Amino acid sequence: MTVVDINIHHLPEDLFTNPKILNGFLDSAPRGFGEIARVATMDSGKKQLILEKPKGYPNLNYVEGDYSAESKLAAMDDAGVDYGIMRVPVWQEWLDLQTCKAVNDNAFDIVKRSNGRLFATACVPPWGGKENVYEVERCVKEYGAVGVQLACHYGELYLDDEVFEPYLKVLNELNVPVIVHHTPLPVEWKSIIDYTNFRREYGRIMDQGIAVGRELFSGMFEKFPNLRMIHTMLGGNFFANTALLTPHKSNKSEAMNRLDSGGGDKIKGYLENNIFFDLTHPHSWGKDQVECALKVNGSDHYLFGSSFPVFYGWMSQGVQFVRDTLEIGDADRDLVLAGNAIRLFNLPISA
Repeated sequence: MTVVDINIHHLPEDLFTNPKILNGFLDSAPRGFGEIARVATMDSGKKQLILEKPKGYPNLNYVEGDYSAESKLAAMDDAGVDYGIMRVPVWQEWLDLQTCKAVNDNAFDIVKRSNGRLFATACVPPWGGKENVYEVERCVKEYGAVGVQLACHYGELYLDDEVFEPYLKVLNELNVPVIVHHTPLPVEWKSIIDYTNFRREYGRIMDQGIAVGRELFSGMFEKFPNLRMIHTMLGGNFFANTALLTPHKSNKSEAMNRLDSGGGDKIKGYLENNIFFDLTHPHSWGKDQVECALKVNGSDHYLFGSSFPVFYGWMSQGVQFVRDTLEIGDADRDLVLAGNAIRLFNLPISA
């Protein structure tokens, strides 16, 4: 049974040794908006890149050595993962074009060294300038990027904002899948920062749920019907809200209509054709929850992802969970583990 992990994190292999690259990451975090990026040395002697918001509340920890081609392939071998798709975790919200080019160059160098086992997605600032468009076209047409990555939001703007339309138009014309990675915190974050698990898990879920909802209700898929958005964190548990947000009409005559019950079919169409979900480290969510998600939105809409190397164990635990724990048919299992990824990313492999 072939396994494709669509959520393997990529950072430049020389992030901690190349001052230009490291400063590209450190300087891009908007300190004036409370994003504190710094480097610290761990007890093991390894360096880590830490992101805090506000100061004293860590939301990201990138550890030296975790992002090499060798560490990726070794983890895949250990977990029984045949192929992987790389993306930059979170930081693409801020990276400038020159840093993105360096990130992309290293990603495609890793692809070459992986003997066909790793694929890359293009990391590009999502503004409509010609240079940004040239970079995404370079990655897709010259390097063979299998998709493009975006963050859930940029600053306070989610992807339904009109400022992103020129870039989304290009992606729509290229007809490539878009991985939408969560950011460390949603735009409205102050109510969740006090407790570590709440901040670092539920904050990401909130961010994705808001992003999916805004994309569905904004009408962006009317303008860009070829967009296929693959959201991490099960789209912020969107399976639990699918029916609620596509309400049926009342069976009584009501004094007023407090909900838009006439657009449900259109939203269902977008969910069917344009929105897909990264089954992010699925064992963490629980058997009942994942089986419910697959039942509600369809096994053809979920793709296995580990978030390696956030926890090294997540990759093998996730594969084992889908293979041995989920009570689903073999056809559904194949779709989640590989078939959906092969279809959506047009991978040159077979399940």
